Amino acid sequence: MKSRFIASLALGAAVVLGATGCNMLAPQATTIEYSASDGRNVPESGPLKVRNAMIIANEDGSLGNLIGGVVNSTDEDLVLNVGIGSDLQTLPVPARSSVSIGVTSAPMLFENLGAAPGSDVEVSFQSGDGEGTAVAIPILDGTLPYYTEFVPTPLATPGD
Repeated sequence: MKSRFIASLALGAAVVLGATGCNMLAPQATTIEYSASDGRNVPESGPLKVRNAMIIANEDGSLGNLIGGVVNSTDEDLVLNVGIGSDLQTLPVPARSSVSIGVTSAPMLFENLGAAPGSDVEVSFQSGDGEGTAVAIPILDGTLPYYTEFVPTPLATPGD
């Protein structure tokens, strides 16, 4: 009788471990960080946090408009440095505030992206004393109605 009881306990323990053991080895999906939109969140590039960064480009990718959100949770005014290739632009972000690039600030236009909509382009982000980071940012076009207002028009050339 004792051996049956011990055997049933062992069998019960084996079933419980077998049914729940996978959770001990598999990563939990809720702990994996990801960008939940069309853009990308930029990993640590300094004290400023860049969220949902994307480029809305014209059809051939010769001109792109960087849009996204920048959050400054520090007590000092900071500058975000953004670069694509040799083109470097800056964006001032006041202390304890957020800026929507191209919405609450002037558009940040980049020429000659070297890639067309549907691909990615490497963009460098740096702020404060941060080392900075380069991230592959998606290039989108105006196919989706809510992006049409962000499609850039060709820049005027001198003499036009």
